This record gives sequence, C-alpha cells and structure tokens, in this order.
Amino acid sequence: MLRAAGRAKTSLGNATGLVAAFVRTQADPGGGFRDRSGKPDLYYTVFGLQCLLALGEGVPAATEGYLRSLADPRTLDFIHAACLARCWALVRPEGAPAEVRGAIVERLQAFRSADGGFGIFTGADTGAAYGAFLALGALEDLGAEVPEPGALATSVQSLRMPDGGCTNDFLLPLSSTPAAAACVAVLSALGRPLAPEMISYLLARVDPSGGLLATAGAPVADLLSTATGLHALWRAGVSLDETSRLTCAGFVASLVTESGGFRGHAADNAADCEYTFYGLMALGHLAGKR
Repeated sequence: MLRAAGRAKTSLGNATGLVAAFVRTQADPGGGFRDRSGKPDLYYTVFGLQCLLALGEGVPAATEGYLRSLADPRTLDFIHAACLARCWALVRPEGAPAEVRGAIVERLQAFRSADGGFGIFTGADTGAAYGAFLALGALEDLGAEVPEPGALATSVQSLRMPDGGCTNDFLLPLSSTPAAAACVAVLSALGRPLAPEMISYLLARVDPSGGLLATAGAPVADLLSTATGLHALWRAGVSLDETSRLTCAGFVASLVTESGGFRGHAADNAADCEYTFYGLMALGHLAGKR
C-alpha cells in the first residue's frame, strides 16, 4: 500500500508539494497527527506518517516521543493497538521497542474470535474482515508470527456472501467493497486461493462515472472503496480496462481540495490524512505499474 501511494507522485506532478504541505499542517507539535476534531490520534497518525513517507518526506522528529508517551498498549482498543504497531514500524526501521512489541501482541491476541479470526471487540464468536486485516498487518509490523494462520484464513473465507462479495462481520451480513478488499488482502498474504467470484464482485463495483461503489446499491462512489478495491484487484493481479482506469483517475483527482488534502467523497466538505493517503494509494494503483 505504501509503495502504491509512492507512485502517486507521477500523477500529482507539481501538486506533490501542495499535498505534502497539507499533511504537514495536520501534524500536532507533540508528534501525533490530528483527527477531524483537531485532537492528535494514533489512527490519524498512521495515515499522516504514511502520506509523508509516500511523498518522500521525513517523519516529524517529535513522533517517536509521542509514541513513547502513550499509555500501556494493553489498555488500548483493538484498532489503536494495531495502529501503534504500524506507527512504530513507520518511525523506526527496527519497529517497536521489545517491551512495547510484546504488549501489543498480547493485546491483539485478546481480540481473537472463537473461530480463529480477529474481532473488533473481545469475546466475539466470529471474526471480522477489518479485524483480520488490521491484526495481520500489525503482527507483520511487529515481526511476530500469525498464530494458527489456517484458522484465520478459514474465518475470513467464512465471510463470503452469496453475491460473491464479503461481509465485514455477521452483525450486518451485507457485502461491501472494503470488506471484500480486506478479505482478498488477507487471503493473498496467507497464500490462500481467491475465489473468482470475489474478483467479479469487486469489478462490478466500478462505477461508469468513476470510482468504486461501497455496495451494489450505493448512490455514489467513495474514496475508501475506490482505494481498497483497487488494492485488492492489484493483489489479485487484475487491472482495470483503460476506460475504467481513466474515469477512476478523474474521480480521485476530483476529491483533491484547494489545500492539497483529499475528501472522502463528493459530498464531503473536509479533507484529512486518512483520505489523503487513500487518494495517494488510488492514484498509485491507477498509474499503470505494478
């Protein structure tokens, strides 16, 4: 994903500096990156750091201190524990300090679901696509083995729906592009075969006017679905036809604001680091190179 975002510089051209300047405005003096309410948050710090690195910029000197100032990782929720692992991997070549590494692994394991997947909350019977994606990435960032990878793969495969897509979890059994993309990414990383129906589902979400729809009935495309869907297709070795590639590129470019950040969709009036990274990733995948 980071390599794909780095290729966006080719598409951005002279606008690369403007996007980088926007990202730097989102950095808090304490080393984190701000959410939409203006408060530093680990989740947005992941995206801020990834944006800067993709654009060839250095990470803020204060970020390591920000990470060290955080509470015991075993007190974090699942998403923020995974984000902490990612932030350390982005800040230091060696990743998180040993004592932090062990605490994050312990915390992630607390979210293992009964079926061998990972849930967003503890005690879940079945895993979630997003949970599997975050946990797998965090464990890789920590240099830790994935416990029982076969069980994780089986959990993710169970999220497939009759229409060929995947649901995020069974609390709302509805296929979506981000959920299908997460399942493709996890199964690919685990070396498991991908059902052709999963790829067909993603290709069917490409909107003729540009971008990918979140679900079959979504009224407009959005940047999260577009970026994650394109990444999943790349993982599967599938490319869009030239017409779809150009319309998608136009859709992504339309979401760049005057400040240089990216919005999430046409009706979104604000930009942030999360959507800016998704914009970079989408543009990179649309650059036509692997």
